[in-house]
Amino acid sequence: QDLASVRAAAEAVRSQFDAIDVLASNAGIMAEKDKATKDGFDVQMQTNHLSHFLLTKELYPLVEAAAEKNGEARLVQHSSLARQGPRLREKYFQKNGGKLGGNSIRQKFARYQQTKLANIVFAFALADKLAAKNSKVKSLVCHPGSSFTSLADTVMDSYSSCIDSMFAFFARMVSQSGNDGAMGLVKCMCANDVSNGDFYGPNGLNKMAGRAV
Repeated sequence: QDLASVRAAAEAVRSQFDAIDVLASNAGIMAEKDKATKDGFDVQMQTNHLSHFLLTKELYPLVEAAAEKNGEARLVQHSSLARQGPRLREKYFQKNGGKLGGNSIRQKFARYQQTKLANIVFAFALADKLAAKNSKVKSLVCHPGSSFTSLADTVMDSYSSCIDSMFAFFARMVSQSGNDGAMGLVKCMCANDVSNGDFYGPNGLNKMAGRAV
């Protein structure tokens, strides 16, 4: 992962399109080892948030162009139930990759939690800024609840003890499918009845599964 590839991707998009109706930032990794990217940042933070932040900055003019042309456009962020926890801490946003606690499952998720909290804070901050300038662009955010996808592969590999393995098995059993988990994202991207600053996720027990509302 490197930020140069994000800038290159943005340039490729600009060379082919003059407007973007929806920019959904959905790339993500979870429970990865404590390691640095080529740019020096934590691999999870750069993949899950910093790259999205940069791509949004680079392509925002095209999103604004679509909003002026069609009456609205959307910037969509993808958070997680894992966002719940400590406040954002500066060290996770600095070039400290490989020096952020090591590779225990707790530390892997501590870094992941910061990335997912950053996603939702970014979305709400964008919503405030867009509203202040009376932009027709909407900033929205969602989470998939407990959704079992390939993203969880690294999590399963991280559990070593019998208790940890039992917990992982239980978590898998109560999770909804990847398709169901994606419904909040689909709603942010496609539904007619959304407003700037909306946050969608499952409406079931503990927000882990259910209809996206």
